[in-house]
This record gives sequence, structure tokens and C-alpha cells, in this order.
Amino acid sequence: MAVSLASRVGGLVSLDARSLLGNNGVCKQAEQKSHCSVVVAGAPAFQSRFFVGDNSPYTSTSVVWRGAMTAGESKAGGGRGRGVVAAAGGEGSTATMASAPELVKPKPKAKPQELLVTKEEGLEIYEDLMLGRTFEDMCAQMYYRGKMFGFVHLYNGQEAVSTGFIKLLKKEDFVTSTYRDHVHALSKGVPARQVMSELFGKSTGCCRGQGGSMHMFSKEHGLLGGFAFIGEGIPVATGAAFTTKYKREVLKDENADAVSIAFFGDGTANNGQFFECLNMATLWKLPIIFVVENNLWAIGMSHYRSTSDPEIWKKGPAFGMPGIHVDGMDVLKVREVAKEAIARARRGDGPTLIECETYRFRGHSLADPDELRSPAEKAHYAARDPITAFKAYLLENNLVTEAELKAIDKKIDDVVEDAVEFADASPLPIRSQLLENVFADPKGFGIGPDGKYRCEDPGFTAGTAQV
Repeated sequence: MAVSLASRVGGLVSLDARSLLGNNGVCKQAEQKSHCSVVVAGAPAFQSRFFVGDNSPYTSTSVVWRGAMTAGESKAGGGRGRGVVAAAGGEGSTATMASAPELVKPKPKAKPQELLVTKEEGLEIYEDLMLGRTFEDMCAQMYYRGKMFGFVHLYNGQEAVSTGFIKLLKKEDFVTSTYRDHVHALSKGVPARQVMSELFGKSTGCCRGQGGSMHMFSKEHGLLGGFAFIGEGIPVATGAAFTTKYKREVLKDENADAVSIAFFGDGTANNGQFFECLNMATLWKLPIIFVVENNLWAIGMSHYRSTSDPEIWKKGPAFGMPGIHVDGMDVLKVREVAKEAIARARRGDGPTLIECETYRFRGHSLADPDELRSPAEKAHYAARDPITAFKAYLLENNLVTEAELKAIDKKIDDVVEDAVEFADASPLPIRSQLLENVFADPKGFGIGPDGKYRCEDPGFTAGTAQV
């Protein structure tokens, strides 16, 4: 097997790993139900991992990174199973391929030094995963009971992405979300009471009841908003990242090291603002991470029917930043990639594009009967539930006990029940709040000089056509 290194153009080098995948671009190990991985160390102190295999529809891979690479050689071992390509940038770097049959055998329990999380980290991750899932399940109940109005988009199935990234952030870091924003808010630290009250449209919500399901916001927690229109949060996150850079380089604030993360879906990756912000982020070397939550469906449109090149991660190298694809159903894989991208942004090495392949377990919204996705597809991803998998990891490696996990489950149930009771008992916003934050001088518009709404004046519609 030969690993070819493409010619260098403007300092950009490409590692073609088709020798791993085969001439037709299909992973040779797919029929054995194993995985293929490409591991690349590219930009200074940055390591990216690209996962493909039977759990991924991606059938080819080409990993691109910045850095000098002048030599390449390949080594291959016999056997079948998991293939690995590893490469490191730098003069005289080599690319090595190895295939080890033992990698497909049952693995012994990881030794303590090999574990990816400590007990404390594991419990924190599990608690955040369960908070997101339990909260969203309760939202479904409350929606169907008439406690919530409008569209409500749930995050079930995608929790590994939110937890994997946001729990590694500092309070000062920034996050922008989409209309599927409840769990991002919870992971960033917004209290469950405030999020649930906002969904109920109550004055105790994080936006005083004026944002609703799709517009969570909390300045205190660095949550810069959920956005109903796709792509709208990306420029906001880019602007927040520019703020950090401006404070540090122009205002000489050495403590300014905030990182911004923009979460968005696969449908947004075809939106113009996405490309504009990728360009600006690289041009100005901004501390931002673009996280694509590719759940394979843009409402009812399959990602593969709407996108000329479905491998979104490739758009990163096109703009001069690392592009990474990761299994978004595995919180530990997401967390590993997130650690490196966050550290890279914080030390000033610029942006990263990360595509997390995930899946939502419910319809696009609670008003969606979810009839377009096949039962087989839904069953396939349901079997890969990120919470079930992480719970098994914790128990198999003796990091926690079943009793400790049950205690967390009860704690989360209590938190969510309390949030519902609090929201239900909270008052509705006062009517005078309606035009706040709309006009600079409300009295010149909807409210008359007497402080009353003009629409309440019997003569308000005088002279207009009566229908």
C-alpha cells in the first residue's frame, strides 16, 4: 500500500489516504464492520482525527493541513481490520500506514493511565448529557399539554456535541446556537429554571419571555443567542472572536483569551454567511471554532440530495484552516477533538472547522410527524445512543458505580421537575414590556403621550378600510 503525498501549493499539503480506502473510495474494512481512521498532525501542535467506516456514509478521505512536508514513505502490515494512517508536518516528515489484526479482537479494559476521562470528568459529562436529554423529553410533554407555543425543536440524540464542546469552555467564552438551542444553553450554564420559563413565555425566562424556544440568550453565561434563521449566529460568533483579538492586540489586554464557538447544522453549510465568515476568520486568524452538527437532514431534505460535496469538513482547508470530521455520537471523540481546537484558538493559532456527524432522534420540530426518514435509518442511529454508550464506558472501566449514576439520574429528574413547577408558577410578562428593545423611543410609535397603547384608542383605525 502506498501513501501518496500531493505537491505542495502555497504551503498547503494534502495526504491522500485512498490506499486505505481502496480505488473505489470505499473502506476495505467495511464488510468486517470495523472502522478506518486517518490521524494527522498538521498545524503547529494541532492533531486532527478523521473517522470513517461502517457508521459513516463517507466513502473517501483526503486530509489537508498547513505545514512543510517534503518527503513521504509508506509502511504496511498484513492482516485485516482497522487501518491507521499517521502523518506529521515538518521537514522530512513521513507518512506511515499500519494494519493490525489484533485491533479487531475484543479489547481488554483500559488501564487507568489510558482512560480518556477521570471519574470527576466522567460524572460531569454524564450529568450534562442526562440534563439535556431529560430536559428535552420534558419539553415534549409540556408542548403537547399546551404549555409551550410556536415551534419547538428538540436536541435528543445530539447531546454528545453540546457536552463535548461546551463543558470544556470557560464562562467567559462565547457560544452561538440555532433554533435547536435549549441544550446549548443548559451546557453553557444557564439555569434550567430560566430555560424552561423562557419556553413557557414567562417573565422569569432568560429573555423575560420574549425569546421563546428559538432565541435563548444570556449575556452572563456567554450565550449570544439562538437564531431561528439558519446561519445568522455565525457572523455573531465571528464578531465575538474579533472582539477577543482586538482587545488582546489593540487594547493590549493580556487576559483577553476568550474563544467563540458557532454551532450550526448541515443545511447552513450551503449558506453564504458560512463561507464569508470562514474567509474572515482565517484572514484575521480569529479564535473561533465552527462546529457543524450534521444530523444528515435539513428539515426534510437529505444532506446528500442538497450538497454537491457532502463532506463539509473539506471546506475548512479550502479557506486555510484545519477541517475535521468526527463521530458526533461519541462524546469522548468529540471531546478529544474539541480540546485541541479550543487550545489552538486560545493560543492564537486561528480557527478550526469541525464536522460532527450526529443524528436527531425526533422530527425536525414537535410539529413534524417525521415520516421522511426511514425506520431502518432511525433504528441504526438509535442503537448508537451517545448516552447509553458513555454510560457503558464508565461502568466497563470501573470509573463509576451504577448507584452513582442513578443518583445523578434522580438529581436531574428533580432539577427538571423543579424547572417546570417554577415556570408554571411564574408570571407572564407585563404588557408594557411588549415594545421594549424594539424602538429607541417607544412613545413616538406604539405608545401615545399618555402612556397608553394607541391601538386602544377608539379612533386608532379611523380612516382605514373596513373589511
